[in-house]
Amino acid sequence: MKTLLSRREFLKTTLAGAGLTIAATMTPFGPRLLSAQEVKKGFFNPSVWIQIRPDNIVTIVVNKSEMGQGVLTSLPMISADELEADWKQVRFEEAPGGQRYIDPNWGMQLTGGSTSVRHMFEPLRKASAAAREMLRVAASQTWGVPVNECDASKNTVRHTKSNKSLTYGQLCETASQLPVPQNPPLKDESQFKLIGTSVPRLDVPDKVSGKAIFGIDSFAPDMLYASIARPPALGAKVLSYDKDAAEKIPGVQKVASIDDGIAVCATAPDLAWKGRDALKAKWGKGSHPELNNETLEKTFLDHLKKEGAIALNRGNAENALTRAAKKIEATYILPYLAHVTMEPMNCTAHVSENRCDIWVPTQNQSGALEVAQKLTGLKPEQIHIHTTYLGGGFGRRGFVDYVGEALQISKAAGKPVKLIWTREEDIQSDFYRPGYSCRMEGGIDDKGRMTAWSHKIVVQSIFENFAPQMVKNGIDPAAVDGIEDMDYEIPNLHVEYVKLELPIRVGFWRSVGNTQNAFVKETFVDELAFAAQKDPLEFRLNHLKNPSARRVLQVAAEKAGWAKPLRKGASRGIAYHFSFGTQVAQVADISVDKKDGTIRVDRVVCAVSCGTMVNPNIIVAQMRGAIIMGLSAAMKERIDFANGGVQTANFYDYNELRMNEAPEVEVHLVKSKDKIGGIGEPGLPPIAPAVANALFKAAGVRLRTLPMLPETVLKAMKKVS
Repeated sequence: MKTLLSRREFLKTTLAGAGLTIAATMTPFGPRLLSAQEVKKGFFNPSVWIQIRPDNIVTIVVNKSEMGQGVLTSLPMISADELEADWKQVRFEEAPGGQRYIDPNWGMQLTGGSTSVRHMFEPLRKASAAAREMLRVAASQTWGVPVNECDASKNTVRHTKSNKSLTYGQLCETASQLPVPQNPPLKDESQFKLIGTSVPRLDVPDKVSGKAIFGIDSFAPDMLYASIARPPALGAKVLSYDKDAAEKIPGVQKVASIDDGIAVCATAPDLAWKGRDALKAKWGKGSHPELNNETLEKTFLDHLKKEGAIALNRGNAENALTRAAKKIEATYILPYLAHVTMEPMNCTAHVSENRCDIWVPTQNQSGALEVAQKLTGLKPEQIHIHTTYLGGGFGRRGFVDYVGEALQISKAAGKPVKLIWTREEDIQSDFYRPGYSCRMEGGIDDKGRMTAWSHKIVVQSIFENFAPQMVKNGIDPAAVDGIEDMDYEIPNLHVEYVKLELPIRVGFWRSVGNTQNAFVKETFVDELAFAAQKDPLEFRLNHLKNPSARRVLQVAAEKAGWAKPLRKGASRGIAYHFSFGTQVAQVADISVDKKDGTIRVDRVVCAVSCGTMVNPNIIVAQMRGAIIMGLSAAMKERIDFANGGVQTANFYDYNELRMNEAPEVEVHLVKSKDKIGGIGEPGLPPIAPAVANALFKAAGVRLRTLPMLPETVLKAMKKVS
């Protein structure tokens, strides 16, 4: 269902007024709807584009990147439903990079934070409703009948009394001359026809057939391939390298220093790698030569002794803890994690005197445009960003370091250049999920209710470098996600953040701070439930008033058979977390080999409540994918450091969950009237604590570090035996 028009042709036809084009832009007063004529005047930068052509085809321009989360289906569904379009006549067009396609809430073109549907839902509906009403008015004027006698359905407007009909294609030129209504009536949710149905994804056929173009599939005439020699230690500077030796390799055409290392350009990838190896680059010791796993752990624990910035101080947790009937303390330390997207970082760039083309799988077109302007000196209109499909994003492709590298290399080579990172580069030069430590104290009264919670978090700041304006009063919002806004009703809650300064690059990793905070919060809640001698489900429900939160817990527990006995040797754990506007509860059934410490996760039952559900199948798929990714992180993954740099190099020492280790996953969608929530990330945070809580039931051990490796489990079991 992808349109056959090129991006250039689409913009040419829309702005030329072929058919009916509606655009929307966000103002401080809400969405403003625009015609093609208004857009041409250049006073606004719209972020929603809908076009109806004389051939009766409806095209929706999607300003978000498709990285597996289904936006090329869900966003057109929203528009088509409100427009009363015939789904068979709907096409999507992936937006290029540019100011015309910004996220109306963020003011930049960026895909992340499980916000695509949430941010675009209202603007898409309003623009589509305006187009629908304009088509109805055009029909009423054509027939000379009242507009309320004209019904729109399946790309056709029909006069109810005479049964006359005209297609949208027949009406679009007339409609384009009408004023755009700014407050068109929106359909009631009960009138939705597409929204809430499991329409097959539009991007799947091309992906199955191999027609889909990912970044790694992009080519340009006379293109060279690039490889980069990078320092092995953080902050290390090059001491020497043999440029002549690299240039003697057949096919090598350029060797150039760039900000992040030494680039070698050649006519084939393997020749570029050979040229890189021939450099025999020697590097300095780096900024932190003493950095390794042990020194990092000490640094994290030492920072727990420092005073931090107060994110929340409700009641008086310190006093309440002294009065608690029972008090529990716990210290956690969690590892750095890599993104390991299936498609490694890559970018094809061509910088010439008056033009720059970038073919890139990116979540951040605005960032790519900004770095291109900086490095080329060209104007925005001279820079053309061609967004491809993304072979996984998970937040990594929100950073544009690899785009800057490709641009620098193309400038130096004077030709188009394709840069493809090796897996080693991808793992060792990542923007990692930050390492993390925290210290918690919790108190319960003699009735088994939580009375106090004190939580100190030590973690590097993500937003400090990505969007410093988000850091307020010394608090990085990602650091305290899911803790300062937890749903549990605790009268005395203290949340403190200690920023850690290290040279390790950190970034957004699927669910961001929620991935760590949900683990420590939900395992600690289980500890408090055990101390209170309460069932973990009952304990949670006793501290929740939010009806959606209670319902997802109840549904997950009911579908998992929480109250039913398990087979011998199996155990069950539960966890709940609210993130990105969505409630998720999960129950994990596991078994533990007490001889070697291996955990086997047999079944996961997930309940999710996200308000309006655009496409249920996509929601189920995202929950399943997030659960498997979260399990892999909980059971297998960690980045190791040695000699001042990243020691982990490839899949042989960065283990991930294998297919034979994947559990049966069951997803249940819980309806609610809540505001629409995100879907790409909220399924991940609860799985690690659900497994850890089941482990406690099975073996009596509380793991306060990850991953749950067999040797870690075995060591913990020996301590309690």
